[in-house]
Amino acid sequence: MRSDKSSAKQDAQNASEKRSGGAWAAFGKSMLLKLREALVSVLPITVIVLVLCFTPIVDVTPKEAAVFAVSAIFLILGIGLFNLGSDLAMTPMGEKIGSGLTKSRNLGLLLTMSFIMGLLITIAEPDLSVLAQQVSAVINGPLLIAIVGVGVGLFLLLSVLKIVFKKNLNPLLLFFYMGLFALCALLINSGKGNMIPLIFDSGGVTTGPITVPFIMALGVGVSMTIGGRRAKANSFGLFALCSIGPMLAVLILSLFIKGDMQYALPSYTLGADFGAEFAATLGDTVVDVLIAMGLIVVSFLVLQFVVLRLPWKKVLQMGVGILYTFIGLVIFFTAVHMGFMPIGFKLGQSLAEFSKPLLIVFSFVIGFVVVLAEPAIHVLNKQVEQITDGAVSKRAMLIALSLGVGISIGLSVIRIIYGFSILYYLIPGYVLSLGMSFFVPKLYTAIAFDSGGVASGPLTASFILPFAVGACTVLQSDSAVLDMAFGIVAMVAMTPLITIQLLGFRAIATAKVKERMTIRRIVDADDEQIIEFM
Repeated sequence: MRSDKSSAKQDAQNASEKRSGGAWAAFGKSMLLKLREALVSVLPITVIVLVLCFTPIVDVTPKEAAVFAVSAIFLILGIGLFNLGSDLAMTPMGEKIGSGLTKSRNLGLLLTMSFIMGLLITIAEPDLSVLAQQVSAVINGPLLIAIVGVGVGLFLLLSVLKIVFKKNLNPLLLFFYMGLFALCALLINSGKGNMIPLIFDSGGVTTGPITVPFIMALGVGVSMTIGGRRAKANSFGLFALCSIGPMLAVLILSLFIKGDMQYALPSYTLGADFGAEFAATLGDTVVDVLIAMGLIVVSFLVLQFVVLRLPWKKVLQMGVGILYTFIGLVIFFTAVHMGFMPIGFKLGQSLAEFSKPLLIVFSFVIGFVVVLAEPAIHVLNKQVEQITDGAVSKRAMLIALSLGVGISIGLSVIRIIYGFSILYYLIPGYVLSLGMSFFVPKLYTAIAFDSGGVASGPLTASFILPFAVGACTVLQSDSAVLDMAFGIVAMVAMTPLITIQLLGFRAIATAKVKERMTIRRIVDADDEQIIEFM
């Protein structure tokens, strides 16, 4: 009898060890896959920058080059952990909150929580903190973050209403962008036109690596629970509207700010005491990400007890994913701050001094590859491919986004060289993209406007923006940075609207060609092959 009990106990222990070993094997396999994807994403920009660092074109110290190379390695690890954590936690959490609140049939609760989550997640978004630090001399950092958070919260509430009542996205976009440009005219008339680039940049930085997986999954959860013929298409478009909210909020704030808003150039160089600077950056990053993740976790736990009541095994799995996400983001942002921001500023200065044509060419190339290293892009592309059942592939999305971002940064550098207003780009660009929205499938329009917000992630704010600032200090002056260098995030957010919708045109054209070929085959068919039943 004892022998049987001992044998059963041993079998249970072996089964437990087998499950544990299988779990670790699955984790190792998933982690290797994510690291390989991150390596493919980060390698192009790393190679291009390092090659330039070892040429006479760029005056980079060995210390700066070494820090950049090490930062690139940590960037790969950070993106890999973040993507794994997003799959395990952020995406399922957003979907469960969206579907759970919708099933409660309490519209007031759904809208209230949408506003609160939009506000809290945006306030905690590290991308926004990066921008706020760089413009703190113009607008008080906490005030800018708070007003942007309110803008996102209100427009996330509006986005959920759009899904619930199944309204078309196009008229909403047209109405709010017309209002936005009308208010821009008032701002120019008040003598504060130099704030316009920052206003449009504030819309781009709000959709960062924390915001994207959560808000996108929230939309999917609400849309799929409500159902309907256009449920998949309705799940997109949240970022399209959520990007408008911050722009309107900062624009209205700018109208009421008194006095002359002068920009002060922050320091982009590495300090003499690298160890102390690294420790300070790491500490600040841990606090920022901890606050960000903490706000999301607390909100989720409150909803878990009140509405969701998910199995605690599932909640524990999400907790593990949150830990991966936290570690990944800390590594990612520390690497970006220490290695990518200083080298971006130095590259902009050196290339502007060396050759304007080379500066434009490099801007396009670096824009083409930098979007591959944005962690939120991979979350969006994966979700788009799943929801559209492969109709919009990850490869097609990446090519369209890379082309769009490359063109946007090239055009931004041309603007810095010749010193003209960003409205010469933004007005025709948005007129074209909004006009195209009435001719392409609605799904492509929603994906395009979502992609525009997601493309302008942390690397845009902390590598591309310092690059533009460095070029501007050489080609224009320090005082022109706010008007000329800023706005590059807005350009990165705008051009994918056009390139992704071109995919929609291609889909329409391909379908029509196939239809014509089918009709031609029927018409040209041999009459003898037609069987008559009369």
